[in-house]
Amino acid sequence: MYKNKSFLAVIPARGGSKGIPGKNIINVNGKPLIQYTIDAAMDSKYLDRVVVSTDDSEIALVSTKCGAEVPFLRPPYLADDTAKTIDVLIHALEELNNDGCNYDYIVLLQPTQPLRTAEQIDLSIQKIVHENEESLVSITEVNEHPILFRTLDSNGMVHNMLSTDSTVRRQDFPKIYKVNGAIYINKINHNFNSNTSLNDNKLAFVMEQKFDIDIDEPHDIEVLKLKLNAIK
Repeated sequence: MYKNKSFLAVIPARGGSKGIPGKNIINVNGKPLIQYTIDAAMDSKYLDRVVVSTDDSEIALVSTKCGAEVPFLRPPYLADDTAKTIDVLIHALEELNNDGCNYDYIVLLQPTQPLRTAEQIDLSIQKIVHENEESLVSITEVNEHPILFRTLDSNGMVHNMLSTDSTVRRQDFPKIYKVNGAIYINKINHNFNSNTSLNDNKLAFVMEQKFDIDIDEPHDIEVLKLKLNAIK
């Protein structure tokens, strides 16, 4: 609870993973991957409840051992490669609403972005409440600037992706950010529905690059280990 507003954290973790089998509970420096996200959520001062949405009984068992709740199992149609995260969140809200539980905000914390901290979660919550906005997304400044990105047509000719003059000095490039997938917060109202694009949330929460990682392929695990050691 923060400023009389309630916050539900949902951690989506399906069982199927093609890039890294068993990705969400793979051991990383002595802990299952999902535990990094659960620990941050459980250490938050403002999250009222931490729920893992999964279709997998083993993930459910690991999650509960780490302190999160798994009050339901996600249906198979929300656990395949075509399932959208927004529909997973709406399903979670419906399940909890059926038990008489309602919240003011939903906080999406993806386990494949394990480096976000409890402090960052709480600062995000403070920010969205103080700014009185309906949505927030965490972002990180990019190293590879899109001013130098090009597309290639069928004739082998290159075309600028941006209209910005690319003759500008690198140190004068305008700052560009990417959605890093670590924290999404949305107010739960009529605007939060299956058409909501979470990546288009409006209020920015800027995170340092050292916290930015997306676990998708095996080499990402090795990068994560290096980052974990560096952040200590």
